[in-house]
Amino acid sequence: MTHAAGPRRSADEQARLDAALTDLFERRISFNQVLGLRVTQLLPQVRLAFDMRPELVGHYLYGRLHGGVISATLDATGGFALMVAIGEKHADETTEQIMHRFARMGTIDLRIDYLRPGIGQHFVASAEVTRLGGRVGSTLMRLVNEQGTLVATGAAAYMIS
Repeated sequence: MTHAAGPRRSADEQARLDAALTDLFERRISFNQVLGLRVTQLLPQVRLAFDMRPELVGHYLYGRLHGGVISATLDATGGFALMVAIGEKHADETTEQIMHRFARMGTIDLRIDYLRPGIGQHFVASAEVTRLGGRVGSTLMRLVNEQGTLVATGAAAYMIS
């Protein structure tokens, strides 16, 4: 990912942006609270974590993670990775300018490959931006359990303007 040609925002402004992105993701998007998603890393790669809870079980006999939780988590992770990438692409802009860019962001297409049962106590989702265009961004996502076992992968496209 290349950075903007203009001046880079100050360390204080970057800290403000990181805090605003984390607040948006963890607190202002209510469904992420339902899932229990926490931001654990912004750069160089977005990482989100959540703990298994009874409300997230999809198979009652085996205690497996619900497929909808997996899908929603990977979708949210891909979208969040694009938010961070947009902040990096426009490194000369203030936090307020960057946050305004997300007003019309939304998922266009999402593909999830369920590779193994979602068994575990803790899960980590990560995402890589594969394309950041002017109107559409694309990502690849992964979900692993606490042992590092790959549970699911995803690919998505998002409207970003």
